Amino acid sequence: MTITTQPGRRTDDRVLALVTSASALPDVRAEVEANHDDNRWWPLAITEPRMRMLAAGWSTRVSYRMVDTYAAVLRRADALGFDALADLDDVQARALVSPLGLPEARLSYLRSLTDTLRRWEKDGTDPATMDAEKFIDAFAGSVHGASFKVAQCAALYARGYHCGIIPVDSGMVTKLAPALGFTLPAGPAAHEQLRRLLEHAVAHHGDTLRALAAEQNVAIPASAAPTWWTHLTLIYFKRLYLNRPHASLCPRRPICPLLTGCRHTKV
Repeated sequence: MTITTQPGRRTDDRVLALVTSASALPDVRAEVEANHDDNRWWPLAITEPRMRMLAAGWSTRVSYRMVDTYAAVLRRADALGFDALADLDDVQARALVSPLGLPEARLSYLRSLTDTLRRWEKDGTDPATMDAEKFIDAFAGSVHGASFKVAQCAALYARGYHCGIIPVDSGMVTKLAPALGFTLPAGPAAHEQLRRLLEHAVAHHGDTLRALAAEQNVAIPASAAPTWWTHLTLIYFKRLYLNRPHASLCPRRPICPLLTGCRHTKV
């Protein structure tokens, strides 16, 4: 039976070591600084919480080379407003999202999100004040096409970058977790388990991580844990070094304490 990695001092220290090394890489740092204070995927210009939840779902399966197209679709949707967008007929809505591909899936997400939010409003449920764990579970279970990873993103973007949530995408599960030596459960639950491991590490090493972030050109509210900065550091390290393994990356992670440039890359 596979034993799933649980949060603890060992996992906290592994996360800290990786983030420390990753944050010192110039290309990772450049991406973090460019996307920390106003993220290209989840821009501050979108302020309506319902629209932010929509953006979290519509960002799925959109490649980095399509970020400008994605941003343009979001701007057009936001200009309409969520209520007007929800009232579009299927033909109009498909036309709006067609530049992103998968129009049927994105239309289905819009309709299901609208139904869920209207039902919650009728029931007196305020998603902004729900416990984060309960929100993610309820959102993933109620909104069609919203897996745990989409629910995590919806929770983070709707509540703000510095709300304490570290969203986990599929690449973080398949690429980053092995680099950390973490064993995750099979299926969608892996995203939630890795989120908890990473958030636990930030809670334990918050001061050290904040000091690392202070070396970069980013702004973190004094009252906030550096979860958003940690998320960006990890996700850009994953993108730049793990998606297509970088030549300088140590092939023996996590046994070797170094990320890049160690003697193992030369044997």
